[in-house]
Amino acid sequence: MGWGIYVHIPFCRRKCFYCDFPSYAGREDAMERYAHALCREIEIAAQGITCPPPWGRGTIADGGGGRTLLPCGRGKASTVYVGGGTPTALPQPLLMGILHTLKEKMPIRGDAEWTVEVNPGTVDRAYLEGLFSCGVNRLSFGVQSFSDTLLRRIGRIHAAEQAREALRLARDAGFRNLSLDLIYGLPGQTMQDLRESVAEAAALDVPHISVYGLQVEEETVFARQREQGRLELPDEDAVEAMYDYIMEELPRLGYLRYEISNFAKPGYESRHNLGYWQDVPYLGFGAAAHSYWQGERRANTAELDIYMEAIEAGKSPSHLEEPATREVQMGEFCFLALRTARGIPKAAFQRKFGCAIESIYRDAIARMKEKGLLAEENGYLHLTPLGMKYGNWVFQEFLV
Repeated sequence: MGWGIYVHIPFCRRKCFYCDFPSYAGREDAMERYAHALCREIEIAAQGITCPPPWGRGTIADGGGGRTLLPCGRGKASTVYVGGGTPTALPQPLLMGILHTLKEKMPIRGDAEWTVEVNPGTVDRAYLEGLFSCGVNRLSFGVQSFSDTLLRRIGRIHAAEQAREALRLARDAGFRNLSLDLIYGLPGQTMQDLRESVAEAAALDVPHISVYGLQVEEETVFARQREQGRLELPDEDAVEAMYDYIMEELPRLGYLRYEISNFAKPGYESRHNLGYWQDVPYLGFGAAAHSYWQGERRANTAELDIYMEAIEAGKSPSHLEEPATREVQMGEFCFLALRTARGIPKAAFQRKFGCAIESIYRDAIARMKEKGLLAEENGYLHLTPLGMKYGNWVFQEFLV
């Protein structure tokens, strides 16, 4: 696998009640300016990346007059992921312009996976056909539920029928690699609601399904409702039963669990997201975007106006995150790999850190195996089904 590109579009029509992602509703006035700034950031980065095979070294302006050496990775980028927010909240010409800038300026493989996140309530036939003609070959739809009652309750702008229609239009436009998200543990959600949504997702024959348990994050509408005693969530037993149902039903329907929250039919796993979990470098563009490059992690400012002002002034919008110690790097390598069904490649750990994983985590590995949460197979340490259910317990054993 080469390396990845992530592009963040921080706009949405309306903020969902559970969402704490860096995104802005009601900032249509900034969309064109933001798109121009984003394209400029991509162009500056592209000027500094050179990729003579099989390895290369380039430079990128750091905004302060100096130059920072960057390796380009092995060959060209193999995945591009445009997320948000809601990328398709942008007017089509603006999003097309960003995609064209990526295609023209960045070194990207011809067979790269190009994913765009889509809210079903923001696209029509022409928009989807435009994405396909621009080279996008994978769409990820934020459906969340096929219950109109639940969709209204969580603040979504689309109805179930719009999701069905958007998926149909996407296929008509030429897309075959489609994903949709579902959420369980929603306010007022019953097991029957979940069964119907899972059955409908499978009946629509999307090859990839992501399933997430609701988390009430700070500074969200749901957090305020909970403080006011107005948020009625399913109890722990009901949520656990929903989880167990999903873990049993999706594999029965032909979806293999390749990561804690992700299921796919063979060959339709998200290559971009697998890169995150397999220690693959990536460059991030846009407000709030992160990069992982030459072992360093950088983060762009999440403040929309500050980001645009920095780009327009010829300054870098990013800062170097606190360098991770060797212990932290080991922990991150392990818990990210453990999210996947294959788990931690012991040989890769030894190549990266120069020591056997047992020399660092012998006691933790033994404890997790004894509890039935961790297993070893073909040179990989991986979570058992029980370990997948209680993954956070296992992750803590590998983190400083």
